[in-house]
Amino acid sequence: MEPWGKTDKSTGERHHLAHHLMDVAAVFEALVNLPTIRNRLRRAAGGDVPTCALVGWAYLHDIGKLALEFQAKGWKKGTYKGPTRSHLDCGWDWLKLYGKSQFLPWINPHSDWCKALMAHHGVPTSVTANKYPWQTSDLYDWRAAESQVLDGLCRWCTNYSGILPDAPRLVHLAAGLLSLADWIGSDRNHFDFVESFDLNYGERARERAIRALSKIGLAVEKWRPSVVPEFEELTGHPKPNQSQMAVARINLDEQLVIFEAETGSGKTEAALWRFARLFADGRVDGLYFALPTRAAALQLQDRISKLLGLWLNFSPGVTLAVPGQTRVDEFDGYRLPNWEVRWDEEVTFHWAAEHATRYLAAPFAVGTVDQAMMAAMSVKHAPMRAASLSRSLLVVDEVHASDPYMVRIIRQLLEDHIELGGYALLMSATLGSSARSLWLDQKQPDFKIAQASLYPVVWTKTGAYNAGEGKTKNISLSTICTMAPEPLAERAINAAKNGARVLVIRNTVDVAQADWQLIQDSDPKLLLSVKGGPALHHARFAAEDRWLLDEAVEGVLGKGAASQGVIVIGTQTLEQALDIDADILFTDLCPMDVLLQRLGRLHRHDRNRPNGFKQPRAEILLPGPNLNHLAEPNFENGLGAWQDEGILQGIYTNLPALEATRRAIIGSPNWSIPSANRHLVEAATHPEILADIVEEMGWQNYNATITAKEIALNQQGQHAVFSKAQAFDSFRPFRDDTALRTRLGGEGAIYDLPKGTIGPFGTEIRRLSLPAHWSKGLNGTESVRIENHDLFIGDYVFSYLRCGLTQIST
Repeated sequence: MEPWGKTDKSTGERHHLAHHLMDVAAVFEALVNLPTIRNRLRRAAGGDVPTCALVGWAYLHDIGKLALEFQAKGWKKGTYKGPTRSHLDCGWDWLKLYGKSQFLPWINPHSDWCKALMAHHGVPTSVTANKYPWQTSDLYDWRAAESQVLDGLCRWCTNYSGILPDAPRLVHLAAGLLSLADWIGSDRNHFDFVESFDLNYGERARERAIRALSKIGLAVEKWRPSVVPEFEELTGHPKPNQSQMAVARINLDEQLVIFEAETGSGKTEAALWRFARLFADGRVDGLYFALPTRAAALQLQDRISKLLGLWLNFSPGVTLAVPGQTRVDEFDGYRLPNWEVRWDEEVTFHWAAEHATRYLAAPFAVGTVDQAMMAAMSVKHAPMRAASLSRSLLVVDEVHASDPYMVRIIRQLLEDHIELGGYALLMSATLGSSARSLWLDQKQPDFKIAQASLYPVVWTKTGAYNAGEGKTKNISLSTICTMAPEPLAERAINAAKNGARVLVIRNTVDVAQADWQLIQDSDPKLLLSVKGGPALHHARFAAEDRWLLDEAVEGVLGKGAASQGVIVIGTQTLEQALDIDADILFTDLCPMDVLLQRLGRLHRHDRNRPNGFKQPRAEILLPGPNLNHLAEPNFENGLGAWQDEGILQGIYTNLPALEATRRAIIGSPNWSIPSANRHLVEAATHPEILADIVEEMGWQNYNATITAKEIALNQQGQHAVFSKAQAFDSFRPFRDDTALRTRLGGEGAIYDLPKGTIGPFGTEIRRLSLPAHWSKGLNGTESVRIENHDLFIGDYVFSYLRCGLTQIST
């Protein structure tokens, strides 16, 4: 028998081992010959890389499949009665006992290159202690098979025996590229089976590999534009504003850029314009747009797809990198048995979208920051994620929204990404100097210096650059000294009846649902309407319904919306990604950076306003005359904290920052935005100011508990990351995928729904995500039963109506 490398047990078809090794090595070779990846390899190695030696190394990834104990797995039952073993264990045997005779200088079972080779399934494997030499039988002679396999290597890669540099970042990068090549080279859609050994198969493998990379979207040279587009060509807007021009002027040699500008200033378009410059210049081959939430990613993906399509003149194949979704541009894929995915439309570059581990290999993707963070963590396939991301511009939007745990991981991600020669752009409307100092690895300035810093501004490692003054808005602020729904509902209804576009943003879904129900009972015609009925906007909807909600919100609050009185109620999902413009805003007290984000939804565009709303107005709901009761601790509508097994949990737990924000609101009823943004942010986030508030209010105990938790979060983040500057031998990913999280307490179970499930707006829905605090005791594998609009999952019962998902019983 000839050795097989791949087999289809259902049909009995086989692919010769040498051919499979050539397939994977050909993909690896095609990858390392891509100009951008070649530059990353040089950066990792600190000089030239022996490409042929690397390809020869990749060729041997499945050499363990030569062993009789592995080959017998593909034979008919009863043909072989001895023990079988994994090809990775057998691979270690070959490297220890037989590989040295082939004069490959890098073969040393204790070298990182051998360990990386045997980690091509995403997890390092232990050096096995083989107890006996490989066996032969009348049916199979592994020595003869080895001769075929190595003959294939010699004929196909003539200079395979070069020295591989002992550089940790290079080993990690090569390991990631090998995993990616193995995934592609094992795909029968690109490499069909040829059972009998063909001496000329190598050239066929090379041709297939090049076609595969082109079809997947990893090879972009054929369609890469050589000219940077004009702003209008890329965005549809006639000319850039001052902030967008400031980003465009940043030298392309700057690998890390931070862009601070107010909500509505066009940061997304500025990011795309910088990407277009880097892409046209050949410095990056892709784009990953990372957002803080699934909801924000769902909202932005379609917009990025349309903008890129406007420039490239073809469907760009923008992947939605959100677990549970299989979406490219506006098309959805349908999962089939055996990991197959059906696409009912001709979809560009869909390969990466079909598995969450491959998201970062997409030429363009919009997703959660979590997907990028896993490239820097001790998790399976971290090297492949990092290698895939290295070719792309990483854009992290709303970077201020990260907690200490996430900050530690993202900092490691940026370090590894930039050390390889990668590019990153961090964006925020409201980034305090305390956070900015962490990202730029600089000393925290004192309050006076921080308060005098530029805004809007573009930061790099070498300096700060003025980004213009922005469009000035003078916002009138007033307060409502309760968070109860009744006073808000009365004011919102009156404003809408006077023709105002009313935006209500609450801190929690439960309170938003209570507001919505009260107004629905009073005057439902004033509420946002979806498919002929009232609706509200938050994250507890299926993706299909979220797209309908987003479309409806932009239909009444978007740039071209007709003038009408309407009330749009929602949560933090209305803060980001949507281009909406309200006449008046009702919002709960929240941290200053979040509040400014919400205020950015006021008077965003030039349009006629009803009488009484010519000036932007915001009414802020406070939990009472002061915040002392929250320090006990107490939790009220997103503010403060509660005890959970001795640990303080919450949404907005930083009471000193909330108090500083409250004082700013009370102390000044008129804010000039964005000129006052720097003063407002520093006055509510700078450590000197917050320390004074803690002392004045006597909140030392509460603050000490919160500070201890933040330190613990940072330490947990340190435990979760793995620096690519360390030897590959130190890479010890957690075997249990649940052992590490990209954010603590932030992930809920995801459920596939029965086929034909109809949502509250009359469209078919396929999946629902539960909030993390509703997912205790659930793991996403439980069966789902639906009766009317009730969902029965395990011992839980949920209702899914126009107000979104609600929990009925546990």
